[in-house]
Amino acid sequence: MGVILSTSQRNGSARERLLARLLDAFGEALPPPEMSLREIAARIETSHALLRYHFGSLAGVLAAMLTAQRSRDNEVLLEAAQQGTFDDFVVAIWRTYTRSEQLSRVRGFFHVVGLAVYRPEDFREFVESIDDLTAMLSSLAEREGLDAKEAREVASVTIAAIRGLLLQEVLTPGTRSEDAVTLILRMSEGRSAPPSRPER
Repeated sequence: MGVILSTSQRNGSARERLLARLLDAFGEALPPPEMSLREIAARIETSHALLRYHFGSLAGVLAAMLTAQRSRDNEVLLEAAQQGTFDDFVVAIWRTYTRSEQLSRVRGFFHVVGLAVYRPEDFREFVESIDDLTAMLSSLAEREGLDAKEAREVASVTIAAIRGLLLQEVLTPGTRSEDAVTLILRMSEGRSAPPSRPER
């Protein structure tokens, strides 16, 4: 006798299959902004109505793809976090997201973030996923001597700096410092020890 799946389980597996086809079709990139939901559906040989049913909209498709792609990235980055230092991990993040083939994803990330600011309830899974790098970086900062609160603050500011510079590059290509990652690391210098007091 076969296993009877609930409606949510059937929907979930159908959505996962569609997402897998989207990721296979576009690889590490995202659909270009001029591509319609109908064109995306044709690319993966399905109907746009089915995409709309499972993802809600073109933005929903982008958010689901970004969440899955970033999860894949994190598997690689996690190795860097386990084997290296706080600084090593920051460099690994920077190199991952400044590769030329990542440009469409970086643009897509900020596009979806902008939509999520206005409608966070429509992008809940995506919003929850974007804290992942901060959590990993915070863990490394704790391992290097900071207490939990300080580690979280340093990690949050560092990730914010990375994303701010990536946004600058998207808006005005070629204007960011070539040595931007060094500037980011300089911001978090001295995190493992309190600042020294001047001698009296």
